[in-house]
Amino acid sequence: MIHHIKVVYCTQCAWMLRGAWVAQELLTTFQDELMGGGATLVPGTGGIFEVYADDQLVWSRKDDGGFPDIVLLKRRVRDRIAPDRPLGHADRAAARPDA
Repeated sequence: MIHHIKVVYCTQCAWMLRGAWVAQELLTTFQDELMGGGATLVPGTGGIFEVYADDQLVWSRKDDGGFPDIVLLKRRVRDRIAPDRPLGHADRAAARPDA
């Protein structure tokens, strides 16, 4: 199955670099799953910062209270596009009681 990531960022807030970094991190981690689908940066306004996996919202700055921790975001994306895929250190961090 072909998967796709979409990162919507606010141009008024100059968050394009943050969006590009998030897209790069997800493309690096999920390179096999995103082959043929990839990641798209979508300019927006009004303080928006959202990440979608296969058109399903997995992070919203407004709803989730800020920008995503990249490890948490990778787990959310993994749960959507590759639920059986281990994430190594990201899964170990989630298993810690203080995480």
